[in-house]
Amino acid sequence: MPQHPTGMPRRAVLSATVATAVAGAPAVAQAAPAAASSGRGKEERAATAQAPGRELRELLKEVDRDRIEATVRRLAAFGTRHTLSTQDDPERGIGAARDWIYEELKRYAAASGGRMTVELQSYVQQPASRIPVATRITNVVATLRGSVDPDRTYVVSGHYDSRASDVMDAVSDAPGADDDASGVAVAMELARVMARRRPAATIVFAAVAGEEQGLYGAAHLAERFKAAGTNVLAMFTNDIVGSPKADDGTRDPYSVRLFAEGVPTAETPQQADVRRSVGGENDSPTRQLARFVRDVANNDATGMNVRVIYRRDRYLRGGDHIPFLERGYAAARFTEPAEDYAHQHQDVRVEDGRQYGDLPEFCDFGYIARVARVNGAALWTLAQAPATPRGVNIVTSSLTNATELVWDAGTETDLTGYEVVWRETTAPEWTHVTEADGATSHTVDLSKDNLFFGVRAVNRAGHRSPVAFPVPGR
Repeated sequence: MPQHPTGMPRRAVLSATVATAVAGAPAVAQAAPAAASSGRGKEERAATAQAPGRELRELLKEVDRDRIEATVRRLAAFGTRHTLSTQDDPERGIGAARDWIYEELKRYAAASGGRMTVELQSYVQQPASRIPVATRITNVVATLRGSVDPDRTYVVSGHYDSRASDVMDAVSDAPGADDDASGVAVAMELARVMARRRPAATIVFAAVAGEEQGLYGAAHLAERFKAAGTNVLAMFTNDIVGSPKADDGTRDPYSVRLFAEGVPTAETPQQADVRRSVGGENDSPTRQLARFVRDVANNDATGMNVRVIYRRDRYLRGGDHIPFLERGYAAARFTEPAEDYAHQHQDVRVEDGRQYGDLPEFCDFGYIARVARVNGAALWTLAQAPATPRGVNIVTSSLTNATELVWDAGTETDLTGYEVVWRETTAPEWTHVTEADGATSHTVDLSKDNLFFGVRAVNRAGHRSPVAFPVPGR
């Protein structure tokens, strides 16, 4: 029986600690203990983790807790931002909130030297679920055009509409501080910080409406991208990111949940057949995106731990990333570690001595700033890194116990090469990385039957793309 370079039979089930090198290949990186961060002690880091560079650290330091607080309090002060509330009152209702967000983003864009543009993206939603009469729904969208690869796009959003206990109550106060002024504040603060910078790829910062009535604004935004053929490679929604405090009073101030689906919402029957044949339920583009977020945002520059949840969203619930998933985009949702339901979807009232309602005093603005840094680390690194490799295949034209990977060459001018990654089929994170020995191919002397493989691109600055999971072919 042929032998693996370690002396083990190649057909053996390989443990991640045994497969430390590949014959003829550069040294292989393995997972190492991470430095303690955010007071949570040490945890194992993936071999694919990327340390934040000086540029990213400087960017994240500019995220301003006080500005975030001011944004949340200003949005809450509009009284209600219900989708069906007034759109022409300058002080109250969703129209006043829309106009304020628009003017703020235009002010940020003024510092961009023309690279950032801001638009009101409107349509009239005809009567539908939770929309009793034809209603204008408007997204506020700021686009920071990439300086090198502008056709590659990354999106971050929060929803600026709010609700009271009755989802159809468009009159009562619904301050919506946590749900979701907090998420809007994240997107707006990142727009402010990044407007003065030159990302290689395009970043879109969106405040969408109609979420509480049925994800209408996000669906319109996603459909606009789809109709235009926009190359959206990642989308993050920040929804309920305002507090680390649970309803029992416990706090987890250095964690944020990231909901990431496994089996793709838009998977075709043919793709499902392939997945059942080769595996990969934990390797959708969204799961690779979630791993990437952990790779670049679990560190001392953010002070946070990203807890990936293997679900599309919370149990039987949904958010603004779902319309993007439905259209085949990789998308995920950031949410605080444990929700306090007395402070979301509630009329403002005092009952049995307890204050109900989604009020600013129940937000932790330092926590929101840390969530913004997690988003910032992910978005900026995505925009500065090469695109995820395309056309990644495992060669299956002949039976062999080695694994040959091939892919299409990238077009980035600063692209320097590729890396092949692998892990046990039961491992949640990539455990091994090696440089590819060819421009568009690499062979690993390990069996595709026993391990999962992937490929990522590397550029001159040392930024790595998200991993592409291969399919059989060629």
